Amino acid sequence: MYTADMDPEVAQWVEMLRSPDLDNRLVAVKTLQHLGDEDAIEPLIGALYDENPTVQEIAITTLWEFANPVAINPLIECLSSPHENVRSEALSALKELVSTNDLMRLLDVLQVGNVHAQLNVLVLLRKIHDAQALPFILPFFEAENPELREAAVITLRYLNQVVRCEPALALAKDPNEAVRRATALTLGHLNDAEVVPLLCELLTSDPDWQVRRNAAQSLDILADPAAIASLVKAMDDPEWQVRKFTARALQKTPDVQALPALIKALADEYSDVRRDAATALGKLADTNALPALQQTLNDPDMDVRIFSQRAIDAIQKSQPETSNV
Repeated sequence: MYTADMDPEVAQWVEMLRSPDLDNRLVAVKTLQHLGDEDAIEPLIGALYDENPTVQEIAITTLWEFANPVAINPLIECLSSPHENVRSEALSALKELVSTNDLMRLLDVLQVGNVHAQLNVLVLLRKIHDAQALPFILPFFEAENPELREAAVITLRYLNQVVRCEPALALAKDPNEAVRRATALTLGHLNDAEVVPLLCELLTSDPDWQVRRNAAQSLDILADPAAIASLVKAMDDPEWQVRKFTARALQKTPDVQALPALIKALADEYSDVRRDAATALGKLADTNALPALQQTLNDPDMDVRIFSQRAIDAIQKSQPETSNV
């Protein structure tokens, strides 16, 4: 476990890592962390297999600080630990340590069958961004475990150059609301022909308000005029965050159909909604919005007053003949 040329001070603590007494091993691993001597890397990798999870966790933290690639594979093995703290610490370390060179090793772990490891690897793949991972992610869209379905559809969002993925669309109607929330956000990064109609349906009909909010955020990204009618309808959503992100989406797709709904939103209970509605009206550049915008110049919220004035200025600038309104 130690070599003849190892610093004697380090060597004594490395030897103590082999003690049958837990207190001794804890003192040893904490001391090795403090010393920060790279001669301790191999012994610390051995400590990852200690019977005590606290020793394992401290060893992970220390190896993380060394940032030596030799520790990556042993740390990946920790992702399947039965102890949550050990898995969590290993995941945090690997988020900084893994690179594209580790892609094949991670994909191998996906096929092992340990749910903990699969969930963690799906998270790590979001850092690597490699579209080669797509065929390995697709089976998880039909996993019995909803956490796996949710993790898989989130990871899809991070894969470079993947803009079409029909198997993911079915998750928009998943019985689990967390899966639908994740799917609603991922759909904003795809351009399958069915994406916008699906998002419109989620925005106006899903029983979970966070799904509706996420659908509005994706429609904001896509900025597709085909969503106007649904966005106008969603401005009456009972949840203010849905109305807020819907107003933002309407800023990207100015359409006169939205004028009445946006003017109504200037009197919304929540200032965020009033502010974003004012901005949307400025983008719409319709002089019919000016009287309502001028009333909001007395709004109790400073942001609303500022954004309303900007909207008024934008409308007047776009309509020179009404510049004195």
